[in-house]
Formats: sequence, structure tokens, C-alpha cells
Amino acid sequence: MAELRVFPLCCVAQSYAWGKVGLESEVAKLLASGDPLVHIEPERPYAELWMGAHPKGDAVIRDNRIPQQTLGQWIADNPGCLGAKVKDTFDGQLPFLFKVLSVNTALSIQAHPNKELAAKLHAQFPEHYPDTNHKPEMAIALTPFEGLCGFRPVEEIVSFLQTVPELRALIGDVAAEQLERSVSDDPRGVSAALRVCFTRMMKSEKKFFVDQLNMLVKRISQEAAEGKDTSGSNGDLLLRLHSQYPGDIGCFTIYFLNLVRLEPGEAMFLGANEPHAYLHGDCIECMACSDNTVRAGLTPKFIDVLTLCEMLNYTPAPSSSKIFPATQSQLDPSVYLYDPPVPDFTIMRIEIPSSIKLYLVSAVDSASILLVIQGMAVGTSTAAASEMTLRRGSVLFISANESISLHLSSPDGMLLFRACCLL
Repeated sequence: MAELRVFPLCCVAQSYAWGKVGLESEVAKLLASGDPLVHIEPERPYAELWMGAHPKGDAVIRDNRIPQQTLGQWIADNPGCLGAKVKDTFDGQLPFLFKVLSVNTALSIQAHPNKELAAKLHAQFPEHYPDTNHKPEMAIALTPFEGLCGFRPVEEIVSFLQTVPELRALIGDVAAEQLERSVSDDPRGVSAALRVCFTRMMKSEKKFFVDQLNMLVKRISQEAAEGKDTSGSNGDLLLRLHSQYPGDIGCFTIYFLNLVRLEPGEAMFLGANEPHAYLHGDCIECMACSDNTVRAGLTPKFIDVLTLCEMLNYTPAPSSSKIFPATQSQLDPSVYLYDPPVPDFTIMRIEIPSSIKLYLVSAVDSASILLVIQGMAVGTSTAAASEMTLRRGSVLFISANESISLHLSSPDGMLLFRACCLL
């Protein structure tokens, strides 16, 4: 029998408290349609679907002719499947973790270290920083998606300092005035002033910031009840985050960070040291294979304010600059590439129109993982033992340099996402 190098996966769902519950979650819907035997618990949060070989969520191989049980075990025994360049560059490991996220309440204010800082943090605090890798990430919206990402233009922050006295009280007049004066400065002066303001806020004493936050929430609630416009204080978002995380310093970060709204198919890329927090919606996510996260608010988990304030990229930029463009492939008009400025991963969005009934998922020189979001097809490959039925929620592992022919049976075409590593 020919060696099996293309096979379906059964992937791990992670149940974090911030996830959407039951069948409100895109993760749960994909699980249920991908495997009719899966029981979805109506009260359980289905936060993340992990598609990859990470030890905390190694995918199970759905083919009983393959002796290895999980993708991680199979790759360890067949490292050539990664592709020669990927295998050598990443020491025989799959370099990315592919995910679907369904976000109901905000995730923590966080950033991910670069490789140098990751190695240092891991050596000092291995219980909080479990590996030495960086963790750049990309999120592509499946439904309208909201997140905080990167520092706002200074003019916007200064405007909040003038309309939100509770924020100014936390930062103090000296630091606030320094930021106000820095608007006409060179970029280094702006970044330095921004660092001082953000760090002062994040390090303010708990009782003091809780009092200021309560005053702010009370004031905005009253203004909203009177029908006043609270947008000058970012009122709607403040009340929403405060209802999710009452008394949390993270509520104040909305005055420093951009609110980014993505429509389906739009993406944001989060490089090292970029402050961010996902707020609501469903997305595809791909990242370097790491679990290193420095958190500082909107979370019950371990927080490390000092490290976060030290490491952040304090470069202000408008929210529109955070949307990462996809480029249409010149070789195949059905493929849109999201190719971030890191080597670890690239994502393809494959939109097959209803007019096409036979489509070739082309070979690339990298192992890849393919997820079906909509549509149905029968897949055939010389590297698979038999036909594979692909439907919404199906996940396939495709070894390097293997292709799959899709015989479409759905009237509306197909939407697929594929993660790979294009060195």
C-alpha cells in the first residue's frame, strides 16, 4: 500500500471561560458538523479549536490504517512530511498552530515576547513562560470581529486625557502634560512619553484605580441614562468591559489602544510586543507554536505588569493600519494569501466559486492543515488510501508536496482556510 501522507484529523476543543457557549460558538458548530457523533454541551464554553501538534492539544489522526495516534507522534516518525526546508529550519517540528476562536467576553490585555525575551522569561519563570519561542499571531475574521490592538495615535489619547478626568488622575498631571507636549516631538519623544503614561496607569495602586474606575462607570452610566453621547469617553466599551471584569485595570486600556473592527475575511497581524486583546467574534487564528503570553489585565490569570510595560512597542498608529491585507494569488484566483513578516506561517483563504466542480488544492513545499468552513466535496489524493468526504468542520493534514483533487457537491461553492509555512 502506498504511504499515507494525507489524512483527516480530529481536533481538540479548549473550554476557556471567555468562549461562546454551546451552539452559539463557531468552534462548536464546526465540531458538530465535522463529526455527527460529537455531543455539544449547551452550557459549556467552546473557546478554541486547536489544529496542530501542540502537546497541550495534539490532533488525533482519523485513519485506523495509521499506527500513530496523534499528529505529533506521526510527524516525529515522518519528519520528511514537513518539507526539507521546514524540517531543517524548525528542527523537525510543525512550526505553527492553527486555530478557530469563538470569543464571547474579552481576552486579557496581553503581548507576546520576541525570541530573545522569551528565552529570558522561560529561564527565570518557566511555570509562567513554558517555552523559548516567540508567538506572532494572525487573526482572520469569520464573523464581525472586534479587538484592541496597538497604541492609538497620540492625538486620540490626549483627547481622552482631557475628557476623562479619572484617567488623568491615574496618570498624574506631569506625565499627562508631557504626552500633550510630545505631539509636536520626534517619534522617540512620543514613545517615551507614552511609555511613562501607560506604565503609570498600569502600576497605579489597586484601591486608587478601583475608586477612579467606579467613579468613571457611575458617571458614564448616568450620562447614558440621560441619553447623552458618551463616545468622548468611549462609554459603551467601558461599560461592557467593566461588566465582564469589574474593578480591573484593563478597563482603562481602551483609552490607549486602538479598537479594531474586522469584517469577515479581514485580518490583523500581531507581531512581538504588540499590545492586544480580542473582544468579541469568531476568527481563524494562526501562530508560531508557543504558549508564551505576558498578561496585565482583563484576566484572572497570572499578570506580569512590569514585564508587559517594559516590552511593549510604544509606536502610535491609527486603527486602519492594523488591518493586514490579503493578496490574491497570481497562479490561482481562488486563493487569497495572508503572508505575515515572519517565517513561521502563512494562511490561504480558498474561495471556490459554485461554477467550479473540480478543484485542485495545489502542492506546496510545506506540511499544511486544511479546514473546511463551508461547502461539501469528495477529496482524492495519491497520498490518501481512499476517498475523503469533506464537509463543514472537516480538517485535513496534507504532507509537503502533496495535492488533493476536490469533487465539489455543494451548490454554493466552498470556503477553505489552509495554514502552511512558505520559506
